[in-house]
Amino acid sequence: MTLSNTSWLTTRLIILSLCVTAFNVSATELTADQTLNSNFEKLTHAFEQLDLTAMEDIYTEDAVYISETQDRGIIIGKENILNLYSRFFNKIKRKNAKLEVDFRILVRSIEPNSATDIGYYLVRFHPGKESGEPVSEFAGKFVTIFTKDNKQQWKISVDSNTHTAPHFYYDAKPVPNLYYGRQFIEATTKE
Repeated sequence: MTLSNTSWLTTRLIILSLCVTAFNVSATELTADQTLNSNFEKLTHAFEQLDLTAMEDIYTEDAVYISETQDRGIIIGKENILNLYSRFFNKIKRKNAKLEVDFRILVRSIEPNSATDIGYYLVRFHPGKESGEPVSEFAGKFVTIFTKDNKQQWKISVDSNTHTAPHFYYDAKPVPNLYYGRQFIEATTKE
């Protein structure tokens, strides 16, 4: 082999090595869909563990929460949203109850620094055994807007929901690459 052939071969091997390295780096990075989907896993965990600390990492500092209840105004700021969840989680704890929560995303729009998810959620309320009450469930529709923070992490900046019949959650079909949750089996008859 001549010096020029060795040089040519070395150059090709370096280029191939760089291509493989670049492919491996991009293959291990999460896509925007995967990162956004993981936020719904975090929300599910936070609700089921009644974990306010987990909620702190999900919202932007200036987040806005638009509640489904008619007697509550728009809640502005992460601290105010966390206070709302704190009261709610404490109420569940006092009743020795637990929650199961899940989401199904139907529509997602992603821009460079913001993303909007639209879908359904389902909440199952398991009362404390001493209450003798049955498990109940309720559902809703939601629109959630995520924005990237200064660390390029997707955080909720707008959270809005309304009540709906549970059958809409159950009837929602999976959409490729969008969060579809655990696929609860229907506990009650359709409304």
